[in-house]
Amino acid sequence: MPHAYAPALAEPDLIAACLRGDPRAQRQLYQQFAGLMLSVCRRYLKRAEDAEEALLLGFAKVFRNLAGFRQEGSLEGWVRRIMVNEALMELRRREPLTLSIEDFAQPENLAATAATADTDLQAEELLALLQRLPPGYRAVFNLYALEGYSHAEIAEMLGISEGTSKSQLSKARAMLQRKLEAVR
Repeated sequence: MPHAYAPALAEPDLIAACLRGDPRAQRQLYQQFAGLMLSVCRRYLKRAEDAEEALLLGFAKVFRNLAGFRQEGSLEGWVRRIMVNEALMELRRREPLTLSIEDFAQPENLAATAATADTDLQAEELLALLQRLPPGYRAVFNLYALEGYSHAEIAEMLGISEGTSKSQLSKARAMLQRKLEAVR
């Protein structure tokens, strides 16, 4: 017989119940964040299966390390950081994180105008454009433009210099702009 509907737990109670190993609380936590976190993983990984793998591995880390969550920031932010790190690890496993050393003496490698967001593209189309970036560009662009990490943090996370992070972001933006112009 199915369980009667149980109301959602407030975040502190949810965390406490998960720490006690309550499967309903664990299910609630997973359902609360899985959709959003899968979207995060998909921005880094081309294949849906790889993103799902990163999501599952990430949630395993969330549950294993939940006792370390100090409740100083948002639970969503803490889970997101774990998912970003897991997606980056999966990216390194699946796609070598090569950082391009394109010759920027070529004018086609530079953005002609400032990037704008005035496009009619749907989210799936934008995701497809992001996924067509080389892995290094994609990782730096996501970390900087979408996750809000600084170039110093990105450099530490990816084992590169701050200058390389800035360069990769510039090249990613230029490539995205060219791709956007091609689909307009």
